Amino acid sequence: MEMGRLRRSFSCAIAGLIYCIKNEKNMKIHILATILVVIVALVVKLNSTEWGLLILTVFMVLVAETVNTAVEKTVDLVTAEYHPLARLAKNLAAGAVLLAAIGALLMAVVIFGPHF
Repeated sequence: MEMGRLRRSFSCAIAGLIYCIKNEKNMKIHILATILVVIVALVVKLNSTEWGLLILTVFMVLVAETVNTAVEKTVDLVTAEYHPLARLAKNLAAGAVLLAAIGALLMAVVIFGPHF
């Protein structure tokens, strides 16, 4: 891949992330939660394995929220009318975020539990 295409690809990806952070309320909540979790992790001095698990878990939630936003925007682009399949697609994507968030809460108990 030539350097210009690679740079443009990264630029598009970063623009998508900025859009999601600026415009999606739930992404703002996830970012705030990430900041709080990192502060707590620094205070309790997690070991490298715990940090690795924490990083994977945080990014799992952020990725799920970003994909959810992409699904919602795509559905909105395809149809402005109510359609049961459009609603289902949005609900499934939101469900994926919910599963990721539940997994993150469970991982937080596993990681932080022994420190308290």
